[in-house]
Amino acid sequence: MAATDFLAKLAQLLPKDRLYTDPVDCYAYAYDNSRIFHSPLAVAFPIHAEEVQAVIRLCNAENVPVVPRGRGTGTAGGSVPEVGGVALSLERMNRILSVDPDNRMAIVEPGVLNQELQDAIKDVGFFWPPDPSSAAYCSVGGNLATCAAGPHAVKYGVARDHVLGLKAVTGNGDIIKTGCYTSKGVVGYDLTRLLVGSEGTLAVIVEATLKLTPLPKHTGGITAEFADTYSCAKAIAAIMAQPYTPSALEFLDNGALTLIRGRHKNLLPDNARAYLMIEVDGAEQEIAEATQAILSACQVDGLIEAKVAQDTKALWAARKALSPLLKDIAPKKINEDIAVPVSHLPELLTGLEKLAAQYQIANVNFGHAGNGNIHVNLLVNPDNGDELKRAYACLDEVFSLVLSLQGTLSGEHGVGIAKRAFVPREIDATTMNLMKALKLTFDPANILNPGKLFP
Repeated sequence: MAATDFLAKLAQLLPKDRLYTDPVDCYAYAYDNSRIFHSPLAVAFPIHAEEVQAVIRLCNAENVPVVPRGRGTGTAGGSVPEVGGVALSLERMNRILSVDPDNRMAIVEPGVLNQELQDAIKDVGFFWPPDPSSAAYCSVGGNLATCAAGPHAVKYGVARDHVLGLKAVTGNGDIIKTGCYTSKGVVGYDLTRLLVGSEGTLAVIVEATLKLTPLPKHTGGITAEFADTYSCAKAIAAIMAQPYTPSALEFLDNGALTLIRGRHKNLLPDNARAYLMIEVDGAEQEIAEATQAILSACQVDGLIEAKVAQDTKALWAARKALSPLLKDIAPKKINEDIAVPVSHLPELLTGLEKLAAQYQIANVNFGHAGNGNIHVNLLVNPDNGDELKRAYACLDEVFSLVLSLQGTLSGEHGVGIAKRAFVPREIDATTMNLMKALKLTFDPANILNPGKLFP
């Protein structure tokens, strides 16, 4: 079918103000935070599940790709319409349908912003643990698509751990419901956990029943300064080996510290080359006990100082500002979010330093150390062909290092386009073939976000 005929049929499903076909209007939906660019044929803005269903059924019948999209904050190209087709923006499906504190749950549409949800449930004494740095402008649907997390995942888990059920539309245009309205339920296969993290390749989420967590009564903070990365990594392993689990355990390397010092004067010590920001929460007595245990765990060779933090809000603000700061110093950053078992962090972090030196690439590392989840940022000038070549050679060895340490290539950002070529290194052929067969069960015509996740 000619594009004009398809667009005419698409125009019958949505009003003019909820369908873009002009390339100028579509431009903003051609990329995400990965800076990978591919223009869609059209952008559709459904406002309820039946419209999502209608668009997908049309695209399935005409063999036109459909790329679901939240707010485009992803860093792996998961929402980029690589092969054209329809960018299905869910940003206008943004209603909080219900908040049920008695049963500790909320029902939301995928376009609800993470921070909007947090604000709505705070007044009744709850929060939703996934808290990425982009919480103010990323959507819950996007969080679910990539199984996002954030600093508090070390104690509370990732997005997949906080979803009770979903309503979604398959590639055939069928509406399915997964999970249940209770915290326990084992009837049928666990399709909820399968869909969360599938990057819109199996079905398009149109509604989510979320499990809420009571806000902690109190919080406390600890900071720890180290002379080098290795000693800091040893402290991380020691912290996670003792009985008290911090609610957040964030790591900053020397490159990250330098960036923050340049923007936030007098906030961080001048002599530290590695730094931990640690949060504990709970009852006052629990916080006191956890603080002492963590301070003791920090007592490793290379520790400069570990102490109770006085201004945790300023520290967290600086931490969340770190990713944007990276854009100020390099035209391009190759941003990866690898994860390894916490006990292997010393080998990982020292290995990253060696690789950056070997390939002469500026490298800034930070992240959720309590989960072994480190954001590796290779900073390069894309106009320098030799530097870019060295950066990707370095990245190849970074992935090899991660896998040799029993790690994974993506902790929370997804695979998308950026990492798919490396997936066979982590997933064997037999397992991958089973995953591809599952994909075709949900989406026989392969129209939902085709080409993502697998090479």
